[in-house]
Amino acid sequence: ADFLAKMANGIADDLATTALLATDRPILVAPAMNSRMWANPATVRNLALLKASGVMAIGPAHGELAEGEIGIGRMAEPADIVDTIETALDGPLQGIRALITSGPTHEPIDPVRYITNRSSGKQGHAIAAACARLGASVTLISGPSSEADPPGVETVHVETARDMLEACLNELPVDVAICAAAVSDWRPAEAKAQKIKKNRRDGTTSPSLELVENPDILATIGMHGNNRPRLVIGFAAETDEIISYARAKLSAKGSDWILANDVAPHTGTFGGDDNKIHLIKRGAGGASDVEEWPHTSKTEVAAR
Repeated sequence: ADFLAKMANGIADDLATTALLATDRPILVAPAMNSRMWANPATVRNLALLKASGVMAIGPAHGELAEGEIGIGRMAEPADIVDTIETALDGPLQGIRALITSGPTHEPIDPVRYITNRSSGKQGHAIAAACARLGASVTLISGPSSEADPPGVETVHVETARDMLEACLNELPVDVAICAAAVSDWRPAEAKAQKIKKNRRDGTTSPSLELVENPDILATIGMHGNNRPRLVIGFAAETDEIISYARAKLSAKGSDWILANDVAPHTGTFGGDDNKIHLIKRGAGGASDVEEWPHTSKTEVAAR
């Protein structure tokens, strides 16, 4: 915590801080400290200043701390630090800013129930990690997911489709946007403030649920005028007529590429580790062509 404070304020009173103040090379910090030190507003402010200056950060992680407590403050695992160091080195995506969405959204019905889908976030998180490994500066906007935040990636956690849209717009402009999240198409028109009871006072047991359309995040980014990314990529999760629906989505959403995949129950795509992709690209004159990818792991899909 003390060292971050020195770095953030340009203090150079020993060899390490002097070297850091004098360098023009990438800097990565892997902080470790007591969890209350990490949460202290001074540390939060200092880290924000460093990130705004281009300093990258990895960790800290949650676990057992040196003083025997449990909390956030444990140094990141060495393998994750190595992955992040590789990100800091010159890669083919060095200098590229990438915005990636991942996971499902939760649309509340009442304080204990919500509408969602079966997306795990595995594919979007893998894409974020792959972009970072190739040198891109990556922001991942993640809906509720049990997947760990990828190393070397700035992760923003959201819940609803409207939250995700706001977070995405806050990140623009970027060079590339990859919308891998399975955003709920609808939400309840009114989220009840109290739990809806099964047996209600008026004698009814089947409440009606009015749905309204959620904002279209891919279309909003794909048609964003001067702030539109140079490359906009969307996903089409379908259970039938995969290619035809994906072609229509490519045109309607203003995207450059659509990665269509079959998420019918028998495929195991949602929640599984593998995927089968049909890559559809916009061509000259509005035409599109389809590139078939083999059935492979979501990690390999991300690398491609």
